[in-house]
Amino acid sequence: MRRLLGWTVLVACLVVAPLGGADWVTHSGSNQRDGWQRNETKISKDTLKDLKLLWKIRLETKQRSVYSLYGPLIVERSITDRGFKEIAFVAGANNDLFAVDADLGKLLWQKHFDWHAEIPETEQASFLCPGGLTAWPVLQPPPARGRGPGGPPPPAARGAAPAAPAPQRGGGGPFAIRPIYVLSGDGDLHAVNINTGDDLMSPLKFLPPNGKPYSLAYVDNVIYTITGQGCGGNPNSVYSLDLNDPGHTVRYWRSGSGGLWGTAGPAIGSDGTVYAETGDGQYDPATNRYANSVVALTPKELKLKDWYTPSNAEWLFKRDLDMNVTPVVVPYKGRDLIVGSGKEGRFFMLDSASLGGADHRTPLYRSDLISNEEVDFAGAGTWGSLASWEDSAGTRWVLAPVWGPKHPNAKFPISNGETNVGTIAAFKVEEKNGKTVLTNAWTSRNLLTPAAPAIANGVVFALATGEWVRQANDREGGLYQADARAQKSAPAVLYALDATSGKELWSSGNQVTSFTHNGELSIANGRVYFTTYDNTLYCFGIPMEH
Repeated sequence: MRRLLGWTVLVACLVVAPLGGADWVTHSGSNQRDGWQRNETKISKDTLKDLKLLWKIRLETKQRSVYSLYGPLIVERSITDRGFKEIAFVAGANNDLFAVDADLGKLLWQKHFDWHAEIPETEQASFLCPGGLTAWPVLQPPPARGRGPGGPPPPAARGAAPAAPAPQRGGGGPFAIRPIYVLSGDGDLHAVNINTGDDLMSPLKFLPPNGKPYSLAYVDNVIYTITGQGCGGNPNSVYSLDLNDPGHTVRYWRSGSGGLWGTAGPAIGSDGTVYAETGDGQYDPATNRYANSVVALTPKELKLKDWYTPSNAEWLFKRDLDMNVTPVVVPYKGRDLIVGSGKEGRFFMLDSASLGGADHRTPLYRSDLISNEEVDFAGAGTWGSLASWEDSAGTRWVLAPVWGPKHPNAKFPISNGETNVGTIAAFKVEEKNGKTVLTNAWTSRNLLTPAAPAIANGVVFALATGEWVRQANDREGGLYQADARAQKSAPAVLYALDATSGKELWSSGNQVTSFTHNGELSIANGRVYFTTYDNTLYCFGIPMEH
């Protein structure tokens, strides 16, 4: 009777509670990997004076090398047996998933994924190959408004094998069950009920075990990811799994040489094309080797459509200068532009209609060196992923985390101080002399190893991760001296910057107590989230009105 009464109240609330708000369903907020929260209504330059640490919570997961928790995904309204809840979902390196009440900072439920592969779980946990869960999960996008019920069936009774979820195509009413898809270290893909933590299907074998996949993407009921570093002896590949296919076919494209390790995983264009960057290695298309390249693959089948390889790729290989970020998809004048970068410290803008021209080596635009001098490339350049947004005047911006010092010849109209350990660099997409170019706009204050920024309402949030990365690299052995990394690191700091000038507007100061590795920000409904190495989820935001 109590449960029936609870659901009756929920139904009544649905009549008066409007659907809406903002979700953060994947790494960087969208499949374009742009880090732009388009639906934020509470955070603005005017309300930053009210921004404060709302709560923090420690979530118990076993750290693996420098990996612990990944940034949260946010559902603005989930229907639980305790009423409507805004939930932050956090994956842990030890094959864990946590659901946290985003209003109160309290744990709602947690789930551990047991190991099911025949090959044992690796006992080693290195910087390059930590083992365990390495991929950001992905949420199915919210249901379209005003359509009939849909989504997978409810969880099976306890003890019964859950059925596979029905294909989801964006429909569904307010009671539609949304899954969060999680890829555990044994290579199994799990669909978990966001309301309860129950399994919605039996695990699907997606990848070989002990690999290093990066963030998942979800498009038209197909899951995508990329893998790098050859961890577990697995070849570096782009993978897809079609949930509509009764056989759940897994497809892949292999780079032949060079890992794929942009932290945001693959980026997806407006037509479903899959974009990724490959790391350094041998470039020889005749033998299907596409190292140090930006590749475009067909949706689902992952057939090679096109690629771009810098003209100095061979030199990049000799200097260990990987193309190592997730490219960002930038809609511009009716077409997709693709912007990529890497450890060399320069930026490439490509037209999706022809990434590198007839010779695959001619970009739409190639910048001068923004970071690095030809003295010490270790731990410098551009890492992780990029960001992009459009202002009210229709100007498109591209932002990038730059590690290490800015190149002395890189001039920006606005500079917000010395940048010897890192900065956020901002560019405008403009037309000059009949060509589409990236124009230097501003650099932020000094930031120690910044993460990719996130943007909302003309405010750029930048995270100085605090992680020192400039140490020895034994390239022949493929080993980074990473264990000392944590000992040399400083606490992370969150900054709010003016998106058009880079001027510092707000800072978290000394409220954070640990660094974060591969840090990434999430923004939704007046709150900014990130996690740190000491297994803590932080939530800064505008206090709720009661």
